[in-house]
Amino acid sequence: MKKAMIILLHALVGWGLCGAVIGVGRKLWGIETTLVVHALAAPAIFAVISWLYFKKFHYTRPLPTASIFTLFVMAMDAGLVAPLFEKSYAMFASVLGTWVPFALIFVATWITGGLCDA
Repeated sequence: MKKAMIILLHALVGWGLCGAVIGVGRKLWGIETTLVVHALAAPAIFAVISWLYFKKFHYTRPLPTASIFTLFVMAMDAGLVAPLFEKSYAMFASVLGTWVPFALIFVATWITGGLCDA
């Protein structure tokens, strides 16, 4: 149980930092610029988070970790962000706003884990 909580806590921190990028970006720039910045920031954030996770804990291999982190972000976006903050699931129609960051989070975590294993 402790191991699962540690993995999920890392995913939560990454998701929260990505949310902060969106929140701050909306105040500073238009939505299109914010989505581009978020798409670039998300894999960077998760590369750092996963590096910290793999260096200190490494309870799971890179592929399952990438899956857990990505599925956690997807679940939080679908279960919390869309219905409560956005009041709409329209965000999932945006390739740049959701699907590109999801894919890049997965890839960044998987690659970082692989590099930590090397």
